[in-house]
Amino acid sequence: MLTPVDPGPAVVACSTCRHDRMARTDGAGVTGGARLIEALERIKAGDPRYAGIAVQAMPCLFACADHCTVHLRAPGKVGYVLGRFVPDVEAARAILDYAVHYADSEHGRVAYGLWPEGVKGHFITRTPPPGFVAE
Repeated sequence: MLTPVDPGPAVVACSTCRHDRMARTDGAGVTGGARLIEALERIKAGDPRYAGIAVQAMPCLFACADHCTVHLRAPGKVGYVLGRFVPDVEAARAILDYAVHYADSEHGRVAYGLWPEGVKGHFITRTPPPGFVAE
C-alpha cells in the first residue's frame, strides 16, 4: 500500500483530483490532478531551479472539496496542503516557486513576501513533522 519515494523536499500531487468544483475530468476525460501533474513535471523539467524538488503523484489526498490539491513536504519541516488550483502551467510554476523557498527554509516557513501570487489563498492545512508541533 505504500511506495517508497525520495524523502527529500517534494510536491505530492493528487492524481485523481477533480478538474474543478463541477467536473471530475476535462473534455478529454483527464482528471484535474493528472493535468496538474503533467504541468508540474513539464515546468520542473524546463528549469534547473526546481531540480531539488521532487514531483510525486499519489491517488487521493482526501481533500476532494478542494480540487487539484498538492502536499508540500520535507524532512523536519511543517508540511502544507494547498488546493483549488486550475491545473495549468501558471499554477504549476507558482507551486514550484513556493516549493523552492520552502525547501530552502529552516522549518518550512516561508516569509509572506516571498510567496508567489499564484499560491496565495490556496492553503488548506499545515501539518507538523513527526515528533513536533508548530509554534
